Amino acid sequence: MRILHLTTGRRSFFEQQVEALRSRGIDCTVLNVPGHYAADDPRSVTDYLKYYPQVLEHGLDEYDVVHANNGLTAPFALAQPTRPVVVTFWGSDLMGDHGWVSKVGQYSAKRADRVILPSHRMSDYVDCDYTHMPFPVDTDRFQPMDKAEARDHVGWDQDETIVLFPYDPSRPEKDYDRAKKVVEAADVDADLRTLTGKPYDEMPYYLNASDTVLVTSKRESGPMIVREAAACNVPVVSTDVGFVRETLADVGQSAVCGSDIELAGSLEVILASEQRPDARERLDQLDPDGFGQRLERTYASVIDRSGGEA
Repeated sequence: MRILHLTTGRRSFFEQQVEALRSRGIDCTVLNVPGHYAADDPRSVTDYLKYYPQVLEHGLDEYDVVHANNGLTAPFALAQPTRPVVVTFWGSDLMGDHGWVSKVGQYSAKRADRVILPSHRMSDYVDCDYTHMPFPVDTDRFQPMDKAEARDHVGWDQDETIVLFPYDPSRPEKDYDRAKKVVEAADVDADLRTLTGKPYDEMPYYLNASDTVLVTSKRESGPMIVREAAACNVPVVSTDVGFVRETLADVGQSAVCGSDIELAGSLEVILASEQRPDARERLDQLDPDGFGQRLERTYASVIDRSGGEA
């Protein structure tokens, strides 16, 4: 089986997806959109205009499926004339502030052979059937460790109470201002720490060094950080976004909240306790190997429906 992956960028969950597929003997070719993306410096129209010829030049007849990873690549997958198309939406490609991006995603979802959503919440933004497939968590990398050792590793004071805001505070959808208000409103002596620009391999240390993770996002398809924290048995206090509620369902020492009062109150309760949640066991079905197996079955189904051969 040969798969051509179209993507806007090499996110950690995407890299795990490709690695899991390759471990199953699936031949994966990754084609990135040209140019460089940053939140304050998005790709240009010219970058995307260069992309379609690259897709067509990639010997499409050699592939069994074209997999568009992120809705912005979906039109280019659908514009090629011969191969079945699977589209995985990442979140902002359906739920973001730019209305035209959501419309492109909705249009593409209706025309794809299979749509994959990492969160049921995203189904409100598409008018078609879909496969629910949460992104995998590398539980070998993200696992519980001694908090004191983690703090020594990252250079944090052992005596501080630390609430981790695991994002760039300049990203408006993450709502850092709300996180500050919540910590200030809570009856706790805690330091709100932001985290951005750190190597991915260091993330388990920062999670384990924290007393709790605070998510105040306005919208999310995930967020992956909640699953990664759960894999480390680190408490999470979060707004009810993305797959947070389904990830933390029935997990003690974590909370999914609606109001600032609930967020602040949950912080107080969790920080007053020295217990950590036993959330890791709930992630067994989300490991990379299981994800790769489900994705392989999805490809086989699409190929069978199209009359092709893997």
